[in-house]
Amino acid sequence: MFAPRTTPWPLVALFTAGYLAPYLLPTVVGRLDSGLPLSSTQAGAVGSALLLSSASAGFALASRVERIGARRLARLGLTLALLGYGGAALAHSVPAVVLGVLVGGFGSGTATAVAATRIAAQPDPHRATTVGLLGVSALAGAVYLTVPHLGPGHGLPLAAIALTALAVWPLTGRLPAAAATSLHSGWGRSPLPHRRQGLTLAGCMLCWSLAQNSLWGVSGRIGLTQAHLTEATVGAVFAIALGAGLLGVTGAGALGPRLGRALPIGAGTALIAACITLSASATDLPTFATGEIAWNTLYPIVLSYVIGLAASLDGRGRWAVLVGSASSLGTAAGPLTGSVLSAQAGFPVMGAVLAAGLLVIAVPLTVVALGAGRRPLPVVEIPVEAPAYDKATAA
Repeated sequence: MFAPRTTPWPLVALFTAGYLAPYLLPTVVGRLDSGLPLSSTQAGAVGSALLLSSASAGFALASRVERIGARRLARLGLTLALLGYGGAALAHSVPAVVLGVLVGGFGSGTATAVAATRIAAQPDPHRATTVGLLGVSALAGAVYLTVPHLGPGHGLPLAAIALTALAVWPLTGRLPAAAATSLHSGWGRSPLPHRRQGLTLAGCMLCWSLAQNSLWGVSGRIGLTQAHLTEATVGAVFAIALGAGLLGVTGAGALGPRLGRALPIGAGTALIAACITLSASATDLPTFATGEIAWNTLYPIVLSYVIGLAASLDGRGRWAVLVGSASSLGTAAGPLTGSVLSAQAGFPVMGAVLAAGLLVIAVPLTVVALGAGRRPLPVVEIPVEAPAYDKATAA
């Protein structure tokens, strides 16, 4: 059993390794078209392929983590991430880079699936999630601040993801192996609980992530072309916004379940809609900076509560994995959606459309959160075949 307030550091590290690639997507895509003979559109397509590969791993493994074994799957995912991203970082031909990114993306998705499944078994999944988001935000921030000073080329951000996978790999020894046969038969064949709420949450998160990343994909262009800022100024705004995101994650962890789930998710999504409208209509530095910084502060807060909500729907973590994979699909489609909308109607109209969509999906998100709030969090027994993991997390 887990100690009630113990932070499961192996899971936090695995969560960080799995989520790092999506967090670094802007610099990965930006350096692909500068270091390889790719257009901006083609580089964006490679980034979308990475996220789609990651999402496919989540959909494929959502109900198989306990049967295969968390330790085995985590090691497989980290190995694929190391080989895939590492190979792509060293390669200089487009086909080799694309293949490496696809393999690495599947590895990231596998690691995330294991982390989400095991976090759902925690007495306080929201706390574990916020610590994980804090870790990946801090690491991504360090990469964003460091990589520009290390030289050009597409390899550096990919190498950072690969090295993170390598660093986390030794911690997988603290994860459980496959469940015992007697437990496996009961865990592996049990139907998904709360199907209506889970499917609603997954569909909403696909749209939620699409809206967020539609703005993120064109935020640089908004600052440069509509707000008439320099590249250095836009970069400084993004750096401050990322720091604000760290504060948001810390605040979410401090609040915990005190506000319930419905208020942070519903009201937070509505406030994010207002931030998107503000950023998309910005024509000067104060407006642009306010919108981007406020948005990046709220985004991880709402995300942490949504992940915790998905975990509460199924103590085995299957809904947490499926909702996360649906979110990855939305993330993959976001940059293309933002580019098309802004090209056809302009940035302000794009922002209004995205904000309206967020306000619509805030309603079912809140309804699901209210329903889950009336149920106690599931208590999940950890298989006895995991003494090393229990010992590490109960210390």
